[in-house]
Amino acid sequence: MILGIYNLLFFFAFFIIGYNNPPFSGLSNINGGILGAGFAIALSLVSYRIKKAEQSYIWSVFISSLSLLFIGFIFLNIFKLIGFTFLDIIFFKTLFLLGFPIGGVFIGLYKPELFSPFNIKEFFKGINVEKNSYLLDTSVIIDGRITPVINAGFIEGEFIITQFVLAELQGIADSSDLNKRARGKRGLNVIKELRNDNSITVKIENKNVVGPKEVDQKLVVLARESNYKIITNDINLSKIARIQDIKVLNINELAYSLKPIVLPGEKFLIEITTVGKEKKQGIAYLEDGTMVIIDDAKNDVGKKVNVEVTSVLQSTTGKMFFGKKV
Repeated sequence: MILGIYNLLFFFAFFIIGYNNPPFSGLSNINGGILGAGFAIALSLVSYRIKKAEQSYIWSVFISSLSLLFIGFIFLNIFKLIGFTFLDIIFFKTLFLLGFPIGGVFIGLYKPELFSPFNIKEFFKGINVEKNSYLLDTSVIIDGRITPVINAGFIEGEFIITQFVLAELQGIADSSDLNKRARGKRGLNVIKELRNDNSITVKIENKNVVGPKEVDQKLVVLARESNYKIITNDINLSKIARIQDIKVLNINELAYSLKPIVLPGEKFLIEITTVGKEKKQGIAYLEDGTMVIIDDAKNDVGKKVNVEVTSVLQSTTGKMFFGKKV
C-alpha cells in the first residue's frame, strides 16, 4: 500500500516536471508531462520485475540508490557533453539525479539479497545467487519431520518462520489442554533445533500481513507477494495455495511417495500382530504402517511368517495389502 502511494507520487512528480520543462525543443507541455510519467513508469516496472523478497532493507536500499545515483550522474554528464538546452538539462538532471536513486530505493526494497556482501562476492564469481525461500507453517513445525528432511539435504534454501506462526505456536504451548500444550512445546523445540543448526539458514520474518486474520491465509498472501514457497502437511492449505499458483511442498505427500512399493507375487517375512475381522485372518503391518491382511494366520499372532502378496487395495486413506502364508 505504502509503495503504491510512493509510486503514484513518483509518476505525478515526473509528469509535472515534464509538463513544465519539456525535454525536447518543440515538444508540447502535455507531451512533456506524458514523457516524464513514462520514464517514471519504466523505472518502476524495472524494479517491480525483479521483486522477490525482503531482507536487509537499510543496507540494500543504501547501496542500490547510491549506485543508481552514480550511474545517473555519469549519464547526466554525457548528456551535457552532447549539448542539450537548459530546459533539457533540467529534465534530465531530475531524471538521473532524482529518478534513478528513487528507482534504486524500490530495487533495494524488492531485491535486498542482491546487495548483501556475500551475494555481491558470489555475483562477481559468476555464481547464481538466487535462493529458494520456504515458509514453514505451524503444522509442519509441530510435526517435526521437516528437521530430518532438511538435514538430509533434500530441501535447500532459506527457511522462513513468520511472527504470526510463532504467535500461534506460543498460544498452543500456553493452552490449558495438555495435548495442545505438548504439541506447542514440541513446535518451539523444533524451531530452536533448526536455528541452532549452522548448516542451514533460518530467518524470522517480522513482516505483518494486512487483511486476512487466519494464519493460513496470511501465509498464502505473503508467499504470493514475496515469491516464497510453502512447506506444510495441511491438505487444505496445500489446495488453497496451489489454486493461486504458489509452490507447495507437503511433507505428508513426500512420506506417502516414499512408501515401499509391494506388488502381487512378492514374498517377505513379517510378524502377525493381531487377528483380523474375518475368520482365520491375521493382521500385520509394514515398517511404514501399511496394513497387511493374511489368510489363515489367526493362530500365528506374535509369530513371524513368510507371506506372499496376493492383491493390493488402493483407497483414499492409503494402500492395503492382502496375502497368504507360504
